[in-house]
Amino acid sequence: MTATQPLSGPVITNGDLNNVSSMRSPTRELEVDDAYLNKSLALPKSEDEVEIREKYRPFLQSQHVTENDWISKLELSTVLKMSEEDIEISGEGRLKVMVLYGSLRKRSYSRLLAFEAARILFRLGCDVRVYDPTGLPVKDDVQHGHPKVQELRDMSRWSDGHVWVSPEQHGNLTAVFKNQIDWIPLSTGSVRPTQGRTLALAMVSGGSQSFNTVNSLRLLGRWMRMFTIPNQSSVPQAYTQFTDEVTESDENYVENEGGSRMMPSGNRDRLVDCMEEFVKYTIVMRPHFELFGDRFSERREKLEKVRKLEAAKEAERRAEEELKNVTNGVDGLAINPPENPNA
Repeated sequence: MTATQPLSGPVITNGDLNNVSSMRSPTRELEVDDAYLNKSLALPKSEDEVEIREKYRPFLQSQHVTENDWISKLELSTVLKMSEEDIEISGEGRLKVMVLYGSLRKRSYSRLLAFEAARILFRLGCDVRVYDPTGLPVKDDVQHGHPKVQELRDMSRWSDGHVWVSPEQHGNLTAVFKNQIDWIPLSTGSVRPTQGRTLALAMVSGGSQSFNTVNSLRLLGRWMRMFTIPNQSSVPQAYTQFTDEVTESDENYVENEGGSRMMPSGNRDRLVDCMEEFVKYTIVMRPHFELFGDRFSERREKLEKVRKLEAAKEAERRAEEELKNVTNGVDGLAINPPENPNA
């Protein structure tokens, strides 16, 4: 386009502060499928491994609660259809999601938020496993064989995606959370436990809304070569966002959805948005993990290693050949000694 050609479309002088004129044409609106309004793709107890369910799914509640709680009423038809098709057609089974939280408190709000996220993902058909950081040693160079360290690393390697939920303390993520990340290696031999995985972020704080922690988590995700979804959840004044704890013997147990549940708010809606987005991205990207992990610099590095290995083998072969020639020469002298000219 030359300098004299007019711009396409109407030109608004000092009136288009949001740059609406450059937006794409409106795309079609996805219709709600009524068949999926109350549908759940949750892994039934009869098909779940007993040990896995007891150890890694502490967020699960009684059937009476699950069938009537706020998550069961969410309109998630688009992502439910995607997930159902992915489970049936992909051949890779359910999305495997590891959830991490960053507090050891008895009533930990990051854990409560992580449990709500896990419940949403579970309804969407994911194989969700929550890691308990209790007993994980402080990162050092000695305890790599510790059972909690191996458990964490195995879960990360198993997963297709992560969900990270940390409290904010002193303006940033907690040591409990960072310690878990520090134990996950960037590489183990030729395996990169987190490369290509998708990642969703959430945080809780005791005061006004902050984004310091999710921003720091985003940096960690990038450093670990993970694909972090654009959306994120930050829950302020977390102590006001959850209902009281109740026991199963309480007569209002079902009515209170099992207790310690997130109350209706824009913050809760944002958490749902994040989990929906996370599942969509993971479904799209999972078949292409190897593709996204394929890099020019790493291919070049591998070729260089192969070249050096072949050169070393060639040098070793030549050395063996020279040694063999020398040995054969010495043996020949011993069998046929040279004649003595003075004899």
